[in-house]
Amino acid sequence: EEEAVLNLLHTADLLQFQFRRLFRPYKLTEQQYNILRILRGHGVPMPSLAIGKEIMTLVPAITGLIDRMEKGRWVQRKRCDKDRRVVYVAITSLGLKLLDQLDGPVEALEKSLVGHLNADEIATLISLLEKTRQPLETD
Repeated sequence: EEEAVLNLLHTADLLQFQFRRLFRPYKLTEQQYNILRILRGHGVPMPSLAIGKEIMTLVPAITGLIDRMEKGRWVQRKRCDKDRRVVYVAITSLGLKLLDQLDGPVEALEKSLVGHLNADEIATLISLLEKTRQPLETD
């Protein structure tokens, strides 16, 4: 069990380092990249709490991330007219352009990181990682 956990941590660290290195020239973090991908995928503005649930980040951290992304003009916020506590976040054209620039490099990085695994191995890896996270995930 200890060896499995240490291997997971070591692998996660190595993978995160590669993504941090890719995103650094764009002044973008992995979490910010994920937020942009979530917004692009949904295609409509989303409440910040819903974004936080999708990337599993604590709400105060989401607010700071979105603050920095708004300063970079990658997203814009709008308060809900009916409930002023709800803040919607939308991806901007600049955010979409950034994602378009990163699509190819991210795909190439992912291929370099796990491309040596065959489809069955990738499916098994995904399944085992999901199973490992199950006791940790809460609604």
